[in-house]
Amino acid sequence: MLTQGENVLAASEGGGAALDQVFGMSAAAGVVSVILLWVGYLHRARKITWLASTAEWAGRRLNRPPWAALPIFLFTSTIICALFGFIWDVSLHIGKGRDEGPLANPAHYFILVGLFLLFIAGMLAVFLPYDKPGPAAVRITRTWYAPVGGILLAGCGFYALVGFPLDDIWHRMFGQDVTLWGPTHLMLIGGAGLSLIAVVLLDREGRAAMGENAPADGWGNWLTRCMAFGGLVIGLSVFQIEYDFGVEQFRLVLQPMMIAGAAAFALVAVRMTLGPGSAIAAALFAVAIRGIVALIVGPALGAPINFFALYLGPAVVVELLALTPLVRRPVLFGAVSGLGVATLGLWIESWWIDAVYHYPWPTGMWAEALAMAIPVSIATGVCGALLAVILRGEPLPRPRLSAVAVVLTVLIVGGAVANGLRTEVPENASATITLTDVPSTDGRMVTAEVTIDPPGLVSDDPEWVSILSWQGGIENDRGLFIDPLERVGAGIYRSTEPVPVSGTWKTLLRVQDGTTMTAVPIFLPADPGIGAPEVAAESTMTREFMPEIKILQRERSFDYPSWLFTVAGLVVLACSLILIAALSWGAGRINNKQQETGARTDTRPTVQPQT
Repeated sequence: MLTQGENVLAASEGGGAALDQVFGMSAAAGVVSVILLWVGYLHRARKITWLASTAEWAGRRLNRPPWAALPIFLFTSTIICALFGFIWDVSLHIGKGRDEGPLANPAHYFILVGLFLLFIAGMLAVFLPYDKPGPAAVRITRTWYAPVGGILLAGCGFYALVGFPLDDIWHRMFGQDVTLWGPTHLMLIGGAGLSLIAVVLLDREGRAAMGENAPADGWGNWLTRCMAFGGLVIGLSVFQIEYDFGVEQFRLVLQPMMIAGAAAFALVAVRMTLGPGSAIAAALFAVAIRGIVALIVGPALGAPINFFALYLGPAVVVELLALTPLVRRPVLFGAVSGLGVATLGLWIESWWIDAVYHYPWPTGMWAEALAMAIPVSIATGVCGALLAVILRGEPLPRPRLSAVAVVLTVLIVGGAVANGLRTEVPENASATITLTDVPSTDGRMVTAEVTIDPPGLVSDDPEWVSILSWQGGIENDRGLFIDPLERVGAGIYRSTEPVPVSGTWKTLLRVQDGTTMTAVPIFLPADPGIGAPEVAAESTMTREFMPEIKILQRERSFDYPSWLFTVAGLVVLACSLILIAALSWGAGRINNKQQETGARTDTRPTVQPQT
């Protein structure tokens, strides 16, 4: 029996990091910021030369001005570091559960270092130029101008970094919402993902600043820029990570919509910017990086295995459409490519999803999936085409309509997400679960037979009826079991392999069929950290269906005014919209200044004649 004091201490485990760790991270961030500002001051005052020399070295290798080349070089290692830390962090939460604190999770160090380097890369682009870096540069002081791309890159890094302390505040207010789609988590991944747009804009600024007589880009530059767009594919895919592990906490219909939207934007942009083969090259680079990270996190480190969308089907669709005259009409090409990606591209992608993912896309889901994915993909395809127009130095078709296209895209994506978040919990519905113990040397293992009442609650083609066991500790089979149940009759299902119901495992029956998304707890361990009792796994039990979020997000607190969560979420949403607006403004400024000065350069590779 816990005393009152012990209860308070235990309950705090689920509500944010220890204050000494928060203060420690804040102090470290302050020291890094001071050092960065000091180095920037010394460089601007011309009291050091090593930073300029390093930037010039990078410029010679990337065929870009030093103030663009060094940040791009740094950004490459930065984003891979942050991606590795992020994937590892998600896998640890799935396999082990919540952290003892931010400094107790090794993955957090990679995320923090990656995000700090992301911010530093942007600030270097701001510090480095002694002279005005191109016509679009923003004036900071009387003699100091900074490239727009650098400012946007630093802004993305800052936005992502702010998510770390805000995440702790969020958990102190609302408990540990163990989901990727927590608002402060979206700040972290959104800032990092959108930074790829800032990078390609910085690259464009650098190329334009070199003038029409600059050396032409070669195949090495082309391949490097394809890699940047491959990074954009990855950056826009991070919102799908829960689906990649098979522990999605939202409806399955959102997954094809997210894949189509990311593919249309990134692949249309790269194909129109860099020419034939670039969409496939970008997709292959994304596959290579995600594959390496997945192998390190899973087989090498023993964490749960994750799969990922390949984007090769959408890439092939975009490449084929680019062989038609449509490619000469950017907006129309983007829209038609978006339509192709959301139909033929998703169909091809579904072969891979069906082959390796825990939850294939059922036939009954396709109508709603297409109704969401097609408008999203068309809208993002148009935005990808507009980005390509800017990156090629061409005038935007009707700039005001371009701004309208961005706003409409945000609204369309928001509407599709809102539809995907619609869920229902059936009333007066229950599941009778009969467990049969099987011999095991590693805790209690059981098979299950499930009878759902009423029998017609689940259709013949649901998204899933499965048993999920997670957070059992990565030393125990990676801490994750997913068993899609076998249907043996109307409302009757049977497990296909034993599942754990002891130790720290959290085991539940999950049902998702259309808008119905609900669950029944089978076994939940006692959790003194949040004052939660054990939910025992009885040999035969009948339990009511309940909102799945109350089981998957067990550490989350619902003891707060409903308006407070809404207001906090709207604040994060407003900040995200400001970041999108800033990127749109920056792209428009670069394009406008290019047209005023006539600074247009072709960025596709050119084979130079032999001399």
